[in-house]
Amino acid sequence: MIVVSACLAGFPVRYNGLSSLDEKVHKLVSEKTAITVCPELLGGLETPREPAEIVGGVGEDVLDGKAKVIDCMGKDVTEAFVQGAYETLNVIKKIQATVVVLKENSPSCGSGKIYDGTFTGEKVEGHGVTAALLIRNGVKVISETQFLKEY
Repeated sequence: MIVVSACLAGFPVRYNGLSSLDEKVHKLVSEKTAITVCPELLGGLETPREPAEIVGGVGEDVLDGKAKVIDCMGKDVTEAFVQGAYETLNVIKKIQATVVVLKENSPSCGSGKIYDGTFTGEKVEGHGVTAALLIRNGVKVISETQFLKEY
């Protein structure tokens, strides 16, 4: 079983109330070979919500208490991001997912690159909070771009 970011399957759960529909991912969900998760919603955040970025590091640093997730209005939403990451890990363990396809650049789901915490659109190498937690727990995490290339 594959787990995918809900926004990639066409659900309007992104911070701005939109999706990032990927037809290939959507097809997997409709064929019931993949299920969706949105770590930010699982962590208790609503849609729409203010955009957020990791400030002071990357996802691993958030998990270690060395960085925070802050929204563009200055509100600390770290707890919701960490809770959502653990809820996502629980789902993955429960269904014994073999691969997880997460949305690129997200402070939750980003794998490989995330926004740099300045809200200027600049990106840095690193993982979002959920991606970092899953990788720490031996889960294979890939972005939608990697997914399109590999599957």
